[in-house]
Amino acid sequence: MTMLNKYPYNNGHLMVAPLRHLAELEELTREESLEIFRLITHAVKVIKELFGPDGFNIGINLGRSAGAGIVEHLHWHVVPRWNGDTNFMPVLADVKIIPEHLSKTLSTLRPHFEKIG
Repeated sequence: MTMLNKYPYNNGHLMVAPLRHLAELEELTREESLEIFRLITHAVKVIKELFGPDGFNIGINLGRSAGAGIVEHLHWHVVPRWNGDTNFMPVLADVKIIPEHLSKTLSTLRPHFEKIG
């Protein structure tokens, strides 16, 4: 599944997660791993087309000590980045500058994720 992050680092910050409830990376099946990568790739393509970022941070935090907010369910962050935006590390320390309301971002992105072929 692909979802908006409720507490985004930047506009368009999405998360991709398996439907199955898993806490450990090695529990993913090959099919789940491929589907997750397909969804991440689709998210990057859509965000590039709609928001025009200069780059992306894409990653996963495994375990509370690594910064995982939801330790019990694997999820990948897809964070669009722009030249001159807030440095990623201070952002992880709860500095958030979001110029667009989440409901607007959702209405922009939703049509592009309703059917992924």
